[in-house]
Amino acid sequence: MENPLVLLETSSGDILLELFPDKAPATVENFLRYVDDAFYSGTIFHRVIKGFMIQGGGMTIRLQEKATRPPVVNEAANGLTNARGSVAMARTSDPHSAGAQFFINTVDNPGLDYKSADRKGFGYCVFGQVLDGMDVVDKIEKIRVRTLREHEDVPVDSVLIVNASRFE
Repeated sequence: MENPLVLLETSSGDILLELFPDKAPATVENFLRYVDDAFYSGTIFHRVIKGFMIQGGGMTIRLQEKATRPPVVNEAANGLTNARGSVAMARTSDPHSAGAQFFINTVDNPGLDYKSADRKGFGYCVFGQVLDGMDVVDKIEKIRVRTLREHEDVPVDSVLIVNASRFE
């Protein structure tokens, strides 16, 4: 069976993701449910940090957080690393709090990798990689950001996820 592919159509261009269900089955299933439910359509990349990552998938253009299903178990101990182009789940300080938000690493981020099963060392679950469109990710990473209300690193010009769909 081939790995599932997801096409993120953004206002800055298309990004094609390859997912790894053999390494992160619960995470991939969770992400694909959000894709199939059209949850990501109309969300933005709301957090962009140069030399680190771009994060999206949970907020509207008005920075309102969308309601999500219960969090998924953190599968960060799967051997995958937060390398440039990898796709990982965003979460709070609770290792098992990932819902719908994800991020794409724009550089190698070994500090985000699994190190131990405690809160401090759990890491962030990588579940996919950019197969095509890293130029779009790089373009998004370079946009100007600002602080808006309690949100830091918000793009001045919103980058919309117009649609996310399985790519056959």
